[in-house]
Amino acid sequence: MRNKTTRVRVLLPIQGLSQLDYAVGEDLVLEPGDFVRVPLGPRIVNGVVWDEGHANGKDVAFEKLKPVGEKINLPPLAKATRRFVHWVSDYYLAAPNGILRMTMPVPAALQEPPTKTYYRRGVNDGVKLTEKRQSVWDAIRDGEMLSAKELGERAGVSDAVVRAMANTPALDAVTSSVDAPYLAPDPEHPGPTLSDDQQGVADELCTAVTAHAFKPILLEGVTGSGKTEVYFEAIAQALREPGAQVLVLIPEIGLTSQWLGRFEERFGVRPVQWHSDLGQAERRRAWRSILKGEARVVVGARSALFLPFQDLSLIIVDEEHDPSYKQEDGLCYNARDMAVVRAHLGEIPVVLASATPSLESVQNALSERYTHVKLKSRHGGALLPDIRAVDMRQVKLPAGRWLSPDLVEAVHQTIQDKEQALLFLNRRGYAPLTLCRTCGERLECPNCSSWLVEHRLAGRLMCHHCGYNQRLMTACPSCENENTLVACGPGVERLAEEVRHEFPDARILELTSDTLTSPARAAAAVQSIDDGDVDIIVGTQLVTKGYHFPNLTLVGVVDADLGLSGGDLRAAERSFQQLTQVAGRAGRAQKPGRVFIQTHMPENPVMQAMLSGNQDAFIAREAEARKLHHMPPFGKLAALIVSAPEERDALMHARALAKAIPQAEGVQVLGPAPAPMAVLRGRYRFRLLVKATKRINMQKYLSAWLKRVPKNNAIRLGLDIDPYSFM
Repeated sequence: MRNKTTRVRVLLPIQGLSQLDYAVGEDLVLEPGDFVRVPLGPRIVNGVVWDEGHANGKDVAFEKLKPVGEKINLPPLAKATRRFVHWVSDYYLAAPNGILRMTMPVPAALQEPPTKTYYRRGVNDGVKLTEKRQSVWDAIRDGEMLSAKELGERAGVSDAVVRAMANTPALDAVTSSVDAPYLAPDPEHPGPTLSDDQQGVADELCTAVTAHAFKPILLEGVTGSGKTEVYFEAIAQALREPGAQVLVLIPEIGLTSQWLGRFEERFGVRPVQWHSDLGQAERRRAWRSILKGEARVVVGARSALFLPFQDLSLIIVDEEHDPSYKQEDGLCYNARDMAVVRAHLGEIPVVLASATPSLESVQNALSERYTHVKLKSRHGGALLPDIRAVDMRQVKLPAGRWLSPDLVEAVHQTIQDKEQALLFLNRRGYAPLTLCRTCGERLECPNCSSWLVEHRLAGRLMCHHCGYNQRLMTACPSCENENTLVACGPGVERLAEEVRHEFPDARILELTSDTLTSPARAAAAVQSIDDGDVDIIVGTQLVTKGYHFPNLTLVGVVDADLGLSGGDLRAAERSFQQLTQVAGRAGRAQKPGRVFIQTHMPENPVMQAMLSGNQDAFIAREAEARKLHHMPPFGKLAALIVSAPEERDALMHARALAKAIPQAEGVQVLGPAPAPMAVLRGRYRFRLLVKATKRINMQKYLSAWLKRVPKNNAIRLGLDIDPYSFM
């Protein structure tokens, strides 16, 4: 691309734009993947050179093309990343501009960051240091660069001591970018001793890494079996290759302080983090470091999959079954599935780790698309907990009480033995419903088809779907009677209230998304449990995310049937996974664990599988039911969600879509019908569900269908391929 007649196609991370042609001046040498600044109307915008030639097949005269403004001084976007953008765009029928925007989420990262003075170790041979200067020397590691403030705080001295010490050979002052480089993890840093079973699995993962080829591996291991330590060895093997980068996807990244601590113990430093709680400066630092290949290991939430890695050599998807890997708004992608795609495009291994693998992954393993490796026992001789069901149909509890006598007695005994108990209820807030006992009015969200949830600690009524909230009321808004509003059903706050009443001397900690509002708060809560400052933990699904508390020996599940209601085809699978994960928090060290599951349906297959411990039989049963009805993973699904501010507009467009349905063998379209969440954020919603056999090209079918119906600016059409939620 060296002569002035050359044109390039540039993809801009701006929704609604296609690729655009630009002219390349004689002074520019551009290649696919280069970041550039180009004119767009009166603006100058950032983009990526996508290819040579003509955009959209249009032969626009060269003299009419605007020239590329400048090439940005950064490494190009890797070919595998560009291919990934196209693959995701094609699969989810989404514009590539939006996918590129996910790859370029920090516009400031394309600017050179400001500079700052840092300090690093110099030469200490024969230099006589005062006590304070010696503390500075001891506080900084070889290769590390810190600001005067950071180094002074670490050494317990003033900034002035640090600056003065820079006048000696022992400390160097360096003017560098404010985005200090990350310390590289050390693969040879001593780690824990693995058992024979763990070492065998680790060796297999390491062999896949050194093969430099696509290989999806399902790493299944019972809770507490040490899956993390095993895949750490694969990470270490990848890091032995110069420049190799590793991505670890973890659900709820802001709440994984224990995982980060274990990583630091194994590799000497913490990995680069990527999640929504990072400030813009840290996101800029991380993004540029990843693009330059300097960030060797990145741990992040699902969006980290789209980061611009230069030499991605291994992907780990921890807790691969977790539903939070499915994005439900905007681009409805599944990060677990797309991680496998990204590994395939980059010809690298991907490890999917879980104690309760998804049915999709199990079927891929059974069909030998995935290699399946297992850890069948807990590490260090720890035993799986003893699980028993409490039939709540046989238990008579006072009004406003939710803990059975058997569970209460077990908690008392646990505290007496100076051990810790966990009480689990997967429902936020104080109560899921508030109604008037005089007129029967139920308090609803004004924007959604949902009840307002009482959050007594915050003094608010909240909608968990759109975020609407208001103060708690004393009078019914319908009949205006005072003090007639009553809370119905338990939320985790109400459960905690009962626990405080039942165990007044116990030290109680609530672990929910409403109390752990930042990674710092989550880390502090975890540390207090580790330090033995907590007797009883009351929590929601956050407590199922892989925490390891050695002194936690009792788990009580309140309202275990909660996830079994509704028409979700994955309801049984999700409930089993969640119950298994929360039960797995008990007895992970030398002390035996016990689990009490309070249920009104002890005969349910999920409860029977929990009691028998026969996970394989449960998965086989689920697979047979799905196969019988041609449901995923034995068939394909796609959902079309039509929404509009006016119900009539949404319904008419949904009916127009229904009239235009292409007829095809192996395809069935259900609907349109009001969505279970018929109103969301003030928009009326109708759904159509496409059910197809595996041989159908769903993308081709949907594209042909949507072309038959004119677009309407008042209508929003959401497309969810491989839906998880049916709301």
